[in-house]
Amino acid sequence: METYSLLREFADSWMLLFLFCVFAAVVVWVFRPGASKTYSDTADIPFRHDDAPAHDVAAQEVLK
Repeated sequence: METYSLLREFADSWMLLFLFCVFAAVVVWVFRPGASKTYSDTADIPFRHDDAPAHDVAAQEVLK
């Protein structure tokens, strides 16, 4: 059996199964019960300075 056929057979069988297991593990990790607070905090990052702009030290140096 030549190398290409061997690698193709491996990719079509075991690698597909491995990548599906990795995908399932990532989905389980994301939707685990304790993760909602972490993701909620991360989702609020764009709105942290909604009432006032963030202080930009570099912009203040240019204005001086």
